[in-house]
Amino acid sequence: MNTQHQTLLQINTSLFAGSGQSSQLAEQFVAGYLAAHPGSVRVLRDVASQPLPHLDGARFSAFVTAAEQRDAAQQTVIAESDALIAELKAADVIVLGLPMYNFGVPSQLKSYFDHIARAGETFRYTANGPVGLLTGKKAYVFATRGGLYQGTALDTETSYVRDFLRFIGITEVEFVYAEGLAMGPEHKDAGLAKARAAITRLAA
Repeated sequence: MNTQHQTLLQINTSLFAGSGQSSQLAEQFVAGYLAAHPGSVRVLRDVASQPLPHLDGARFSAFVTAAEQRDAAQQTVIAESDALIAELKAADVIVLGLPMYNFGVPSQLKSYFDHIARAGETFRYTANGPVGLLTGKKAYVFATRGGLYQGTALDTETSYVRDFLRFIGITEVEFVYAEGLAMGPEHKDAGLAKARAAITRLAA
């Protein structure tokens, strides 16, 4: 049993909130992790139930306007983004429930990523390119799919999420897949059983 106290940030993105398969797998992992790490805490953010606005010109302008030049509306946008980033910075472990919708990540997750990707906060530009600032964290991604996509060209989720997390400094990322969930009971049961076995191992 590990006695190190940690903060887990669980990000649910399923349209079905806590009853979604990806949310349930994330929940199983968090429960096991907390049991193995007494004193650790979970912070839950559900970006589907409480979605962030999609990025538009006004919001992007707020991100790139100098602090002393922001108007009241821009300050509100920045305060919302700052709160998300502070939550992320405080976390030692990121737990992401990731369903696949129409061959991609939920649009609500894209909006969340758009609100936390801010120069000077989660990454910085250098002469050699961008450098992520949120180092020293580990992410666990629980990817659920109706079909079989892992390792194929149709799995754009894995590379996108891995690349984004690397961009902000999170390079230690573990994916757990539950696939074939819409291909009949046998495929569904096998996919979930495989994922749950991996969770039991990872959460210990």
